Amino acid sequence: MSIVAWIRTLQVAPPSDHGDTETVVRIVKELDKLEPERARFLAAFAYVLSRVAGADNRVSEAETAAMVNLVEKKGRLQRAQAVLVVEIAKNQNKLFGSTEDFLVTREFRSIATDDERRDLLHCLFVISAVEAGVSPEESAQMRQIASELGFSHEDFIRTRLALRL
Repeated sequence: MSIVAWIRTLQVAPPSDHGDTETVVRIVKELDKLEPERARFLAAFAYVLSRVAGADNRVSEAETAAMVNLVEKKGRLQRAQAVLVVEIAKNQNKLFGSTEDFLVTREFRSIATDDERRDLLHCLFVISAVEAGVSPEESAQMRQIASELGFSHEDFIRTRLALRL
């Protein structure tokens, strides 16, 4: 890929009628074999997972593998598609995290059911526990995400206690 083509991929696309962020749009394009609404959901789901995995400014191989497993299972995807979704989500988070975090999480909240939001919160704890316990950075990021998803502090604590983390 030429440098010009690469730079074009970094340009922020204008939001669509769905309120998509550039991050979600890019992942959706990569998953064009899926129904657009399902691809949008998976893009946002994987991106939010990457927020917790990258809370300490690095994403380990173990965290990546856990994210791939969750996206594959929850998204009912082929392994290769799940790997692609996770890698794009991680890269987008690394490049645009400071501006996209809230926007992508807000989009997930708007397209997910209550059960899907709870499932994501549970998955965030799974990702955070992959390595030696939940770090303070991961805990802070999860609290922020839980709030953005519309959960109370009590909901957050209840989920954490249920998982014994």
